[in-house]
Amino acid sequence: MRDLFRDTQWLAVNSATVKAWSLPQLIDGCQRAGITAIAPWRDIVQACGIEKAGSLIRNAGLEVSCLCRGGMFTAPDMAGRRAALDDNRRAVEEAAGIGARCLVLIAGGLPKDSKDLAGAHEQVRDGIAALLPHARDAGVPLAIEPLHPMTAADRACVNTLGHANDLCDELGEGLGIALDVYHVWWDSDLPRQIERAGQRIITYHVCDWLVPTRDLVFDRGMPGDGVIDLKGIRAMVEATGYAGHCDVEIFSTQNWWKRDPDEVLRICKERHRSVV
Repeated sequence: MRDLFRDTQWLAVNSATVKAWSLPQLIDGCQRAGITAIAPWRDIVQACGIEKAGSLIRNAGLEVSCLCRGGMFTAPDMAGRRAALDDNRRAVEEAAGIGARCLVLIAGGLPKDSKDLAGAHEQVRDGIAALLPHARDAGVPLAIEPLHPMTAADRACVNTLGHANDLCDELGEGLGIALDVYHVWWDSDLPRQIERAGQRIITYHVCDWLVPTRDLVFDRGMPGDGVIDLKGIRAMVEATGYAGHCDVEIFSTQNWWKRDPDEVLRICKERHRSVV
């Protein structure tokens, strides 16, 4: 397993962790902190402009571990599904424009007024299949991120690494996995599914699960503040050959989003060395 204490080049900061910052501010802040990789969300890339964003990132010498996010394939009608596919094609182009290692995909939940979970799964599979040719042509791998089952109805009906592996098996080249410990740490089948995923794991996200958790989406913990066995999961991931970044992604309305972003980056760097 890599020695992250001695080598911080594998730390990436997700823009959701320092949500108050624009893309130029994120780039400047990471340079001040000696952090060499970022994982921006599409909103700040779009606000900056794709061409300018790519230029700023390249000129700063930063790597882009991933672009967050595409997906949300489910909709109650064909018009909605076509609109989602069009938006995902734009997301692929944005990822290519900033040199992102991959585009993260969030599946989408149940369509409005639907209770048809199997039908939602089919829409996700069909949406990814339709997007893959465009992504392959652009040279942008797609990374499906399984989300915690609490999100199945409204955000993501792909909830286990096993399901994500099944999609990769079925759809093939160009599709991999974004593994976020917040969403998978609870799964008793996780060791077997990580081994099965192998080198399909394209990007790896870390934070922590707090006890008690005050909000199931917006109360993530800084690594080390919760109950997730971060080093144990990383050991399993790296045993597959993963040698990419550990992307710190924290949604925290009551704590980390209220703090000075420079302080947040300093603590991210410390925790990357000590507990990730």
